[in-house]
Amino acid sequence: MKIINYLLAICITLAMISCGGDEKKEEKKEIKIGGKKEKTEKKISDNQGIGPIKDFAFAATIDKELATEGEGIFKAKCTACHMPTTKLIGPAVKDIYDRRNPTWVMNLLLNPEQMLNEDPDAKALLAAFNNVRMLDQKLTQEEAIALSEYMRSL
Repeated sequence: MKIINYLLAICITLAMISCGGDEKKEEKKEIKIGGKKEKTEKKISDNQGIGPIKDFAFAATIDKELATEGEGIFKAKCTACHMPTTKLIGPAVKDIYDRRNPTWVMNLLLNPEQMLNEDPDAKALLAAFNNVRMLDQKLTQEEAIALSEYMRSL
């Protein structure tokens, strides 16, 4: 059974890669390798998701007090399925904003049922994690912002 799930995940991943047409914005980042700076490019989907948030952006610096509040929310509501750096029932949340648009993450936190039913990126994640659905934790927008700030701080 594990082999079938593994093969299904590979097939879905290959199908998503081969479909293309997905608008991506490129962000250049400088990294230091052996004392030399090199530029890398990472692509983050423009997908905003489905939900109440239409445009969400972080402040330039991390709000430590808000991140601490978000850490408490994470420990209370998320650790049954998520860990900061390790895949569990759901994906690890560290560096999530290297993979996902902040507006998309906020909409997933606030509107998981509709996202998992209708959003192509959320549906792909659902398939990749054995169709285990993310529970609706009934977060307020303020809680979702604090949780997002915590995940950004990891």
